[in-house]
Amino acid sequence: MTENEFIEGLKNHNANAYGKLLDDFQQKVFATCISFVPNTEDAEDVAQEVFLEVFNSIGKFKGNSKLSTWIYRIATNKCLEFIRKRNTKKRFAFLQSIMGNEIPMDKTKYFTEMNHPGVLLENKEKSETLFRAINRLPEAQKVVFTLSKVDGMSYQEICDITERSLSSVESLMFRAKKNLQVSLEKFYKSEK
Repeated sequence: MTENEFIEGLKNHNANAYGKLLDDFQQKVFATCISFVPNTEDAEDVAQEVFLEVFNSIGKFKGNSKLSTWIYRIATNKCLEFIRKRNTKKRFAFLQSIMGNEIPMDKTKYFTEMNHPGVLLENKEKSETLFRAINRLPEAQKVVFTLSKVDGMSYQEICDITERSLSSVESLMFRAKKNLQVSLEKFYKSEK
């Protein structure tokens, strides 16, 4: 089945095409989601949302990029949307606690599951520290750094997914590395 036939099958709601979509992309989309949202249950939920969006929006796919690029763009956007919602809930709970209308805040660590295959660090604590530092990066830097260093994508793939120029992606990566270096140096100095 060629990519065009595959896309037409998806647009026509062909069951075989949907099966192929899940077979080809389920693990890849989950790996991208767990890179941004390093908690298995949440990453699975976001991955499901990605496939729902693909199913609902396949008719809008124009073919200006590869199908995989379009799917990764949806995955990245859904992950960022999830992170924004989570951060909004935390801010709301914090504001409520200041105002005296305290709702019990979730005290559990968010970064509890670091089983991502792309993260080859010696132990869980280092993984948590790294992901916290990545999570504090400005959004554009976080996206570029995660897609490159955690998901192993090339700069060209990142350009296609983020719809940015190569020089923009390189600049964001440079700043992300600098910011992470500063952030991690501060963390390890405070640990001593």
